[in-house]
Amino acid sequence: MTQQSESDNRVWRFDLSQQFTAMQRLSVVLSRSTDRHRTLQEVLSVLQNDAFMQHGMICLHDSQQGQLNIEALPEADLQQLNDGLKIRYRAGEGLVGTVLSQGQSLVLPRLADDPRFLDRLGLYDYNLPFIAVPLMGPDARPMGVLAAQPMAQAESRLPSCTRFLETVANLVAQTVRLMSSPAPTVARPAVMPPVKGHNCVPAHNFGFENMVGKSPAMQQTLEIIRQVSRWDTTVLVRGESGTGKELIANAIHHNSPRSTFPFVKFNCAALPDTLLESELFGHEKGAFTGAVRQRKGRFELADGGTLFLDEIGESSASFQAKLLRILQEGEMERVGGDETLRVNVRIIAATNRNLEEEVRNGNFREDLYYRLNVMPVALPPLRERQDDIPELAHFLVRKIGQNQHRTLRISEGAIRLLLSYNWPGNVRELENCLERSAVMSDSGLIDREVILFNHRETVPKPLPVSAPREDSWLDQNLDERQRLIAALEKAGWVQAKAARLLGMTPRQVAYRIQTMDITMPRL
Repeated sequence: MTQQSESDNRVWRFDLSQQFTAMQRLSVVLSRSTDRHRTLQEVLSVLQNDAFMQHGMICLHDSQQGQLNIEALPEADLQQLNDGLKIRYRAGEGLVGTVLSQGQSLVLPRLADDPRFLDRLGLYDYNLPFIAVPLMGPDARPMGVLAAQPMAQAESRLPSCTRFLETVANLVAQTVRLMSSPAPTVARPAVMPPVKGHNCVPAHNFGFENMVGKSPAMQQTLEIIRQVSRWDTTVLVRGESGTGKELIANAIHHNSPRSTFPFVKFNCAALPDTLLESELFGHEKGAFTGAVRQRKGRFELADGGTLFLDEIGESSASFQAKLLRILQEGEMERVGGDETLRVNVRIIAATNRNLEEEVRNGNFREDLYYRLNVMPVALPPLRERQDDIPELAHFLVRKIGQNQHRTLRISEGAIRLLLSYNWPGNVRELENCLERSAVMSDSGLIDREVILFNHRETVPKPLPVSAPREDSWLDQNLDERQRLIAALEKAGWVQAKAARLLGMTPRQVAYRIQTMDITMPRL
């Protein structure tokens, strides 16, 4: 028996029992970790000896340098390379750079078939498969890449090998995070943490790296946000519903000198006028029926920090008058109290209305408009930044997968379908669409067949087509509705048969018939 056939047999024996054994040995390696480099090298040794995956490589992302550094290689591979650990990859460069930028696994049945392979190590067999999976950080963004090459051309086992490697990547990422975290300290912080009042938001995960978008419109907006974050200027965030105005307000606050103080939210349209004054300014005990204790208002809770006034365009004339006074004088009294309190609060307001038109119509005070519109930040709707949809989709799929405690992927066909839609609900609608699609995907792959828009009217309208070919349901140029009709016609309008042709469940087919308003003939 040749060496290659022996390797093939070993890989074919990599069943569930062998995976369990390999995971046991990996857990032992990771549990006794003291030196990061040595630990990761031992992980790669287990992959080679017990999981039959050779030439393993672990790369970690250096955010300051903006590059992927090789952190560990098997000892045998290191002996063949003089400077293997000095090789670098940029995000999007080569196979591992692609995995870092997209945040999803990459599986090649044959390495030679992908022109992105750079072969900087000179170790891999071009005729064998290749698997690279992301190491996910706590913010659902990739912090590195784990790659390895199965030892044989067992293409039918690639899905199970990929799932195994993704599980290993989760364990490795957790170990790297723990070993990279600074030791806890008992020293008192220089700045006391903010009071956890009603609607206070903790300061985490609001860096500019969470602002996804490389389109010119979004890049211009991000540059304005970076500049305005440095100062105490009042900001008016403008944009349609679902464009992420609250996320922008969070980013401005948490990247400003006020970031160690509270960020307090207040929805101007959520309460009637009778409760607004108490909510904003607080009240004293006994000020009115039910006031059984003193309560701080939103301005007091936000003292030293930022108050986010959402939906300012929906506010009443009474609210606008009260707000204008405190913006002008910086002073307030609690309801039922006679003590004048001074507060130091930065105001960030947001609206989806045309305030200039509201001022002309007498619905919004002109003096308040000029108080708020010091630094306007306009968020472009998603339909004007469609170049950002692929990156947004990958980012949201990772976020949804983390919430569902599984690995989700999205196909290129699904991305193309998302690009064909107008997105009247903006990023919020995109996230809802992807979450519905994830629920409908048992395999974890979001493809064209599971993309569900809000209503049947929002499914992209099909183009006129001629009579379907014998295998027209396989035509990737057709939209989802056309392919479903073609499969139903081929199956004699029997939903179970059409489901088999499309690789779907009968329930999925029935749901799409209903949402796409497909009329079923009476047979």
